[in-house]
Amino acid sequence: MEEKGNPNSIKLPDTLEVFRNLKNAKQFAIDIGGSLTKIAYYSTVSFRRVYYATDNIDKNDDKNKDDKQDKFVYTYSEQARLHFVKFETKYIENCLDFIGDNLVNSDERKGKSIKATGGGAYKYSKLIQDKLGLKVDKEDELTCLITGCNFLLKNISDEAFVYNRNGSPEYEFQTADPHVFPYMLVNIGSGVSILKVESDNCYERIGGTATGGGTFWGLGTLLTKAKSFDELLDLAEKGDHRKADMLVKDIYGGDYETLGMHSDLIASSFGKICPRQNAESDYNEADLARSLLFAISNDIGQIACLYAMMHNLKKVYFGGYFLRNRSLSMHTISFSIKYWSRGTVQSLFLRHEGYLGAIGAFLKGTEECDGDKFSWLENYAGSGSNRTQLSFGKRVDQLELDRWESPLTFCPLLKDPSSYIPDTVDLNSDKEAREYWLNCFEESIENYAKFISRVQLLKIQPFAYGNLTVRGLLDTINQCLKEFDFPDPYLTQKRTENEYALTCFQERLEELDSLDLEERQKELIMGVLAGNTFDWGAKETVALMKTGEFDFKQARSRIPARPWLIDSLDSWVEKICNEPYKKIAIFIDNSGIDIVLGILPLAREMLRQGSRLILCANSAPALNDVTHSELVVLLRQIAAICPIISKGLDEGRLKSMETAQGGPCLDLSRLERELANELITVDLILLEGMGRAVHTNIDAEFLCDCFKLAIIKNRWLAKRLGGDMFSVVCKYESVNVSK
Repeated sequence: MEEKGNPNSIKLPDTLEVFRNLKNAKQFAIDIGGSLTKIAYYSTVSFRRVYYATDNIDKNDDKNKDDKQDKFVYTYSEQARLHFVKFETKYIENCLDFIGDNLVNSDERKGKSIKATGGGAYKYSKLIQDKLGLKVDKEDELTCLITGCNFLLKNISDEAFVYNRNGSPEYEFQTADPHVFPYMLVNIGSGVSILKVESDNCYERIGGTATGGGTFWGLGTLLTKAKSFDELLDLAEKGDHRKADMLVKDIYGGDYETLGMHSDLIASSFGKICPRQNAESDYNEADLARSLLFAISNDIGQIACLYAMMHNLKKVYFGGYFLRNRSLSMHTISFSIKYWSRGTVQSLFLRHEGYLGAIGAFLKGTEECDGDKFSWLENYAGSGSNRTQLSFGKRVDQLELDRWESPLTFCPLLKDPSSYIPDTVDLNSDKEAREYWLNCFEESIENYAKFISRVQLLKIQPFAYGNLTVRGLLDTINQCLKEFDFPDPYLTQKRTENEYALTCFQERLEELDSLDLEERQKELIMGVLAGNTFDWGAKETVALMKTGEFDFKQARSRIPARPWLIDSLDSWVEKICNEPYKKIAIFIDNSGIDIVLGILPLAREMLRQGSRLILCANSAPALNDVTHSELVVLLRQIAAICPIISKGLDEGRLKSMETAQGGPCLDLSRLERELANELITVDLILLEGMGRAVHTNIDAEFLCDCFKLAIIKNRWLAKRLGGDMFSVVCKYESVNVSK
């Protein structure tokens, strides 16, 4: 370990290296298709983190405890990462050469193997052995596809989406669902396989059709001069199928109302070609390509729909080479499914469907990805979309996933986990909000070239990295900072503010204790709101704090007169004065005045009323938010001042727990399992701050009572919600169930 400050500047490459951290690669897998190859590998990455001396203090050992508890150093910790790289199969030899040349410790590879799937696993088996010196273990293609699909659905919250061509939003991303199974997977390659998936280990092929991507390509080659699959799809985008297809109106002159058939519905694919009246044709190759695409896609959609209805499956995921996230193909299949099922079956597509086989092959027999031990998070800083170049000049796609060292799960207090959305505003569909927030982030991070390029892409393609939200943008900033060795940029600021707030703590307690019960409850909430004003993530508040003259009392005076924007204070006071809660979970926000003078006096009052408390803090740094390791230190410092808090800690009635969050917002679908187990017996959840109570969970519903508290420190957001700067959210919701 070494005491080391942050670097003076941040050096950002124009593009991330494709095969990042290849020298630390531990295991490989490869999925070789006719056109695209996907390579997967596992590595470990070293990051700096803040390490507090108290992490190793024995509670029963008082020797030098006071000297140790306030000190920290930076240390390096290892993090597991999955890398996926996708490129055209015709460049496979170049890529294998690159990998082989850049792998270190070649002797360690002797006797080891690489998992391989896809049709090319047989064709290129010898080439892989010669280039990498690894034995090739071939894995079943469909099994790998299902395994990869399950992995993505469980780990990536906005992996699946509904496609609405020309809709708003065009991509409707699905939120995380604890109930992944059952579903149907339709893999459209050269032919089509239809699989029913009931669990990780229970699945079967229930049907298929020989009319698939190969049919489209083969017939397209006969009908047009297109030389490649993508060229044929590009041609179809330009065509007008109505010049080749016979529509309902061509036969009946309009709608066929008796059968509910719209006039523009295709009655016969290529129906206008055969009986043409004129020697001169008015259709071209693009029209034929589009007609062919519709014919194949409609048939696949109808067959898939019939199988789904036969097996009573409501969710149908589509993947395979034929789609490749092409809008016209997805639109046609979606239309077909909706038409034939009358809206009872949902057609879903996957953001990373091209990686299913590679992920599945990699997962075969590897303990490093055990779903019972770990969860995975997408690394937006390292994932790219056809924008990164290999050394030999060819562009590739890449995906990176970071391992969380324990399984994550849904908050058990959510009323309906399957419909939970951890974002108040969907920037994909809300153009005004999207423009404001993207411009806001672009202006605030002008020195971070990598992130600015990401923001500029999102202005053009808001759906490029899944559901576009304020939460996602903030998380991406944190990932970029971590990648480039900024483990905790606000560390010094947080420590300074904590030290100042601690000097005011005793005086604040004396003020509160001088009030009667009812007035004290009101003042405690006012204190939480005043403390929440101090936020280094809020531009206008930062300007006030930088003057050096903005303190707790001034923040208290800026709280607007009641009634507030959302005002349930009276209901809260009536409840807490008459019937204290048995067990409370508080999701805390900022360091300094926020936690010390706002939250901890409230926690002290709740302890005095006999409640048990869990203070839930971030696992990793984000802006000036309190981290769990910092909270442990802070509570020990507060315990030296306050006997009630000291007793609560000693008796185990007050404890701090980490949330598994690494950003300023709160996603209750991805909580540390240990915390989730504790929450089962909680009868009040309190969410504090804009990131936890406004940006993400203002509309969240719970099985227990909930109290959401925040000061809105963004003028645009305040006006959008009907208020003004420093508007108050004081939203107390009771489930009206006897405790």
